[in-house]
Amino acid sequence: MVDVPKPLQLVCIFESMQYGLCHLSIVPLRAEPNDSSEQTSQLLYGEFFKILKRNKQWSLIRVGLDGYEGWLNNKQYQLIEKDCYERLKNSQKVFSADLVDFIFEGNKILFPVPLGSLVSSAPTLQQRYEGKTIEGSKNKSDIIKHALLFLNTPYQWGGKSPFGIDCSGFVQSVYRLYGVFLPRDAHQQAEKGEALGFIEESEPGDLVFFDNQEGRITHVGILMENYHIIHAFGQVRIDRLDQTGIYNAEQNTHTHKLRMIKKLV
Repeated sequence: MVDVPKPLQLVCIFESMQYGLCHLSIVPLRAEPNDSSEQTSQLLYGEFFKILKRNKQWSLIRVGLDGYEGWLNNKQYQLIEKDCYERLKNSQKVFSADLVDFIFEGNKILFPVPLGSLVSSAPTLQQRYEGKTIEGSKNKSDIIKHALLFLNTPYQWGGKSPFGIDCSGFVQSVYRLYGVFLPRDAHQQAEKGEALGFIEESEPGDLVFFDNQEGRITHVGILMENYHIIHAFGQVRIDRLDQTGIYNAEQNTHTHKLRMIKKLV
């Protein structure tokens, strides 16, 4: 038997542990490796990721479900092996369906988790979830049902939970409850699906995109019946959509300029 030199052993151990799993309810992803940096997204319970770079306090990660990259505090995740990561990535995704429910370990309640948590990861953490679940839908009408679960959620830059969410995080969260996994940002989501030529061709559940004066996609929402839209603007709210854009009756003005409507499912 040949002994492996210690430096090589350390390399092998590090390579096998370049993956992680979020074991907490809601954890911020940041633009830079410090606590005062901008929150660009969040990890919910059960989300898994690849570690791209790791120092004493922070890790640069790539999220398994959408490929989004950001900095995560090392105290806020658990290391997992590569085969565990691959198993989580390739298995059926099951999400929590209630606004709030609980994670258990033995007879003990550990902590609450929000709507959309990836509870199929609980066994990997030797934990369990006993609440209602969603495993993907068959009917497009379910997209609106899922969207309404977030109604009145306050706007939060980088948020993905019913306690704070941004426009693209809202769309991404709703669609993944339906079983479709979209990129994190609105301009990335706008690259998916089939563009519709006229608003009359659209149907509830389609995505509506809006641009700024420079033509950059900066906002997204989900089309509802009778040309209404549900979107995150101050809070998750329902407004009127016309050929110009989103009409806000409270402000008596159009707040967003229509760029395009896309059918994804």
